[in-house]
Amino acid sequence: MKHMSARAGFTIVEVLLAMLIMGLMFTSITQLMAAAQSTRDSVHNMQESQMAGPAILDLMEQDLRAMMTVGLPRASWLRVRDKVVGGLDADRIDFLTTTDSLIARIEDQESPKRSDYNEVGYMLRPNPRNDEFLEVYRREDFGIDDEPFEGGEYTFLADQPKSFDIQVYAEDGPDVDPLDDWDSGADDEERSGLPAALELRITIELKPRIDRESLDLASLRRRTVTYTRWIRLDEGLRFPAGQFPRLGLPAGPSSGTPGAAGAGGTGGTGEGAAGAGAGGAGAGAGGAGAGAGAGGRGAAGAGQDPGGATKRDG
Repeated sequence: MKHMSARAGFTIVEVLLAMLIMGLMFTSITQLMAAAQSTRDSVHNMQESQMAGPAILDLMEQDLRAMMTVGLPRASWLRVRDKVVGGLDADRIDFLTTTDSLIARIEDQESPKRSDYNEVGYMLRPNPRNDEFLEVYRREDFGIDDEPFEGGEYTFLADQPKSFDIQVYAEDGPDVDPLDDWDSGADDEERSGLPAALELRITIELKPRIDRESLDLASLRRRTVTYTRWIRLDEGLRFPAGQFPRLGLPAGPSSGTPGAAGAGGTGGTGEGAAGAGAGGAGAGAGGAGAGAGAGGRGAAGAGQDPGGATKRDG
């Protein structure tokens, strides 16, 4: 009996208790891994949105701050188009800028060349992989040609924007109504030339680390972020052709003719001088009006007697 009891195995209660403990352990580990994965995805999504939205607006602002208008026809300055792609706002903007070209051009096996001024534009296209998103592209044309808003090469920027909206303000002030489009060469005076300011608004959706991952853990409001950038255009760029101010040297002081001034001389009070001399007549240097005969014995000039017959020392 003792030999058989020594070889006896675990009871059913012990086995069930061990399985229960292992199950609790595996459940805790699974929950911990899910929480870590969700945190990782949230941090990744935040980084994606913070890098995509501000980076695109920074690039747009850099190009707009370097806008070029001097010596160019007004029709080539700026064009903003109000567009809708797939039911989403997808405005487009084109202009001329002095920003160095980002795309180098190679011709005849020469070294890469970059232009100091280019045609630049920003536009959105449908996302071929997901019709709920758009793709942002930057258009760049080497130099300036007869079609400033067409042609060039397109550079991909981002693939998770939900919308891109541009508001144009023709004048400064809090009560100015924004416009949806703009053409610097339009016949309408209210929408020609350059506006006072632009408001750029882009909405980015947090891109999941893995497609369709963690979408049920966040609401739509938390998964989209809208970035807004206000850009006021330099007033010096808004002068019409032929009226752009030019720098020049200031005019020097005008040189007066000797003896022209001297109207303020009250005559000297020299010793023995009785008459009121015509002080300053011919004694003013360069029209400064230095009166003659000022002070005591000083011989500052020769005053002429009103009679004109005799001369007296002042």
